[in-house]
Formats: sequence, structure tokens, C-alpha cells
Amino acid sequence: MSKKLFSKADQELLSKNKYVKNVSDKAITYSDEFKRLFIDLYLAGKSPREIFESHGFNIEILGKKRLEQCAGRWKKAYERNGIIALSDSRKESSGRPLRREMTQEEIITKQEARIKLLESQLELLKKADTKERLLVAKGENPSKNKLFELIEDAVNEGFKRMTRYLCELLNVSHSGYYSYLKATEARKERARRDAEAGELIKRAFRRRGFKKGSRSIKMVLENEFKVIYNRKRIRRHMRRLNLVCPHRKPNPYRRMAKATQEHRVVPNKLQRDFKKGIPGLVLLTDITYLPFGRRSEMGYLSTILDGSTGELLAYNLSNRITLPLATDTINQLMKQRRLKLHKDAFIHSDQGGHYTSPKYQELLKEKGLGQSMSRRGNCWDNAPQESFFGHMKDHVVSRNCTTFEELKQEIDRYIHYYNNHRYQWGLKKMTPVQYRNHLLSVAA
Repeated sequence: MSKKLFSKADQELLSKNKYVKNVSDKAITYSDEFKRLFIDLYLAGKSPREIFESHGFNIEILGKKRLEQCAGRWKKAYERNGIIALSDSRKESSGRPLRREMTQEEIITKQEARIKLLESQLELLKKADTKERLLVAKGENPSKNKLFELIEDAVNEGFKRMTRYLCELLNVSHSGYYSYLKATEARKERARRDAEAGELIKRAFRRRGFKKGSRSIKMVLENEFKVIYNRKRIRRHMRRLNLVCPHRKPNPYRRMAKATQEHRVVPNKLQRDFKKGIPGLVLLTDITYLPFGRRSEMGYLSTILDGSTGELLAYNLSNRITLPLATDTINQLMKQRRLKLHKDAFIHSDQGGHYTSPKYQELLKEKGLGQSMSRRGNCWDNAPQESFFGHMKDHVVSRNCTTFEELKQEIDRYIHYYNNHRYQWGLKKMTPVQYRNHLLSVAA
């Protein structure tokens, strides 16, 4: 309690203020309405002195000590129990229990007073509660800088006296928030540099019309823009700018093979020894894509090539790249009558999902055929088959075919030409069929 005493004149002046309930030479009792107004304006950023003076109190009469004590007492009470803690409960809690029962009118009056008090508390906290919900909703998993930014926005909207509470609400350091405010200029400079870097990375990402990944962007920046950024910085800006490098879709058959652990790779028994001089011994197989039609449809061609003669022994064209594409080709091979297969004949392919399939491998065993596979990702281990596809696509422009039937006719026409009329320097200037007959006659 302040030691400053009120004179008769001071008491008379103070009692005229509507926010004073009682005043004596040593103490003054303020109304509950003024206490609530004080807390409301204090949370909005006004100082205790400004609040008292704006409501008709003379600070010289009250004294700075008494003003500070009142402000401190009311703030602690509000933080502890809210607006209800500011009400004057001395009449209600005199320490002596009532010996008579309260009348119905007294009960109603008391309840009405309590409802009015709760309503005033709700009105005061309505704005603060709205901001609190917003902060909690946004504060799921943001960085600390983002949380500090949310607190700064709340403070700028009039919650200057609630900084510590907002820091506790979002579980961040009070001192860290003020460090964040001090680093405002440094953040602006960093944001400016990030904007410049982002523009450069966007230009490199779309350079020459093709999208790129972080490695390619780094090389483009160094070679064409003379700028060196590490890949971590490039990836950070790519995430920020939503720059996504195109990724090849995973092969569904390979993914299925990994999941089931049923597909098996077999050793490479061919070892690039294609020309064994024995027709029907080394059989090379593969699948190629043939786009056609106005709607960019796709055809799939599976072939079996004799490694010794270069003759195409069987082929299957389909508009679906399913397992029957490969198994039907094997069945066609066994039905052909032009060439009797060697007793040790084997099929050589890459490690595609069709050829590692258990059903495909069981079919080869059923037909008495062995199996060999190229090394992973090595097209040279099946070079003659890849070469055939390359020469075929030089002559058959599949995109000019408007229908699947038209594409099939073009493939049939070319394969007939290739086997019977296309002379090859490496086959002693013979066609594949002529060279096959030549080898058989020499062996006989």
C-alpha cells in the first residue's frame, strides 16, 4: 500500500469519478468496470498512466507508487484467473457464512451479475481468441522464422502486451523472437539474394527448352552463366519455386519382380559370340516401340533373330506390352518350318520383365530352349537385335501409319524384304535366307 495520504479535498475530488466506489484517507476502491477497461486497454498497448489519465484520474493525487501497485496487482490477477479475478469479492467473502438462506430475488440478482461479468470477459477476449486460433492453426509444422513472423503480425495488430504469451503458445523462445526482430535487415538482404538466385536457376532449368535436374542446372550455371552454386542451394530453390525435373516412370514389371522376388536373371552364356556359324543355335530376342496414328497410339514388336545368319525367324506385333507379347513369339518360333532349331538352341535377351518372368522361363524349358541374358543396362550384349530395329525404323516410318492394320502390313512387308532381298556385306553379300542355306550346305 502506498504511504501517500488523501486530504479531504482529494477524497472529495476522487469520489466524483464514476470509476471510484469508495475512498478514504489511506485507500481507494476502484469499480470492477474500470479494472476490466484497464486490462482491455493495457492489452491493446496503452500504458497504465495513459489509461488512468484518460479516465479522469489525476496522477499527482494518486501518486506513481499507488498507480504501479494497482497495475501490477490487476495484471497478475488477470493472468492467473482471467477477468473474473478482477471483481471485488470482499462483500461476498467476508469470512462469515450466511446464517439465512438467500431469497429467490437475491439468487437471480447474483446470477445476473455473474452472467454480465462473463459476457464482458468474453467480449474482451474475443479478438485475442480469434488470433490465438489462427496462430495455432498455422503453426502445425512451420520453421521458427515463420512462427516469429506470425507473432510479429499479431503484435502489429494490437497485441503488444501479449508477446510472452504468444511465444509460450507457439513454444518458441522469447529472446529468440527479439533476436528475430533485430535481424530484419539481414533477412531482407538474404531474401534479395535468394530472389536473384531463384531467377538464375529458373533460367537454367528451362535453358534451350528442356527441363533439368540439380546436376544439369549446376553445370549450365557454371558453363553458360559463370555462376557457381552448390547442389544443396539449387535443390532448395527448386523446392521453393516448384521446379520438378521429369522422371522416367518405373517399369511396372520390374517393380512387380522386386516385390514378389519371383523373377530370376540368368547368366550371360553368349558373351557377345554372335556368329557361331550354326543356324538355329543362337536366337536373339527383344521388344521395340512403334508409335502410330493421329492419337499417338503405340504398337509393340517382339522379334526373334538368328544370331548366325541375321534371319528374322519369328515376330509378333501387338498394341499391348503384356507377357503374351513375348510368349506368343516363342510359340510362333516353334511353329515355323523354314529352319530346324539346333538341339542346344538358346534364347538370348536383356533383363526385361518379360524375360525374367517365371511363366516365360517355364515356356522355354517346355520347348527345350536354353536361356541367356545380357548384363544389366548393356545394349551391346544384344547388338545384332538392336541393329535390326535401327535399320527397320529407317525404312518403316510408323508414325505415317494411321491404323494398327496398316502398321502390321508395313512390318510384314519390311521383314519379307529384309529376309529375302536385303543383301548384307557381313553375310558374304548374301541375304539372310541365302546365307542360312549356304551354312547348311557347307555343314552337310
